[in-house]
Amino acid sequence: MHKLIVKPFAEADAAKTAAWYNHKREGLGNEFLLALDAKINAIQRNPNHFQLVYKNIRRALTNRFPYGIFFIVEIDTIYILAILHTSRNPKIWKDQE
Repeated sequence: MHKLIVKPFAEADAAKTAAWYNHKREGLGNEFLLALDAKINAIQRNPNHFQLVYKNIRRALTNRFPYGIFFIVEIDTIYILAILHTSRNPKIWKDQE
């Protein structure tokens, strides 16, 4: 299995999103985090299964929630770059690096 590194911008976006969902309905943020975790596990099992969206950047869409996990694979390491709502411009993570 590939080693996983989650960039700070991705961690912050996931935490903010979970807090927002919890504000909307208690426990919904936790459900969001579980959906993220399930998709990240799928990424670790088979990272090349997911669509290339720009050069070497891939995107995995979460189930139930409209979010994409943007990541790159380098040899035996997966770098999670961003976790973004599908309506947001995926290039914004570059400004946050």
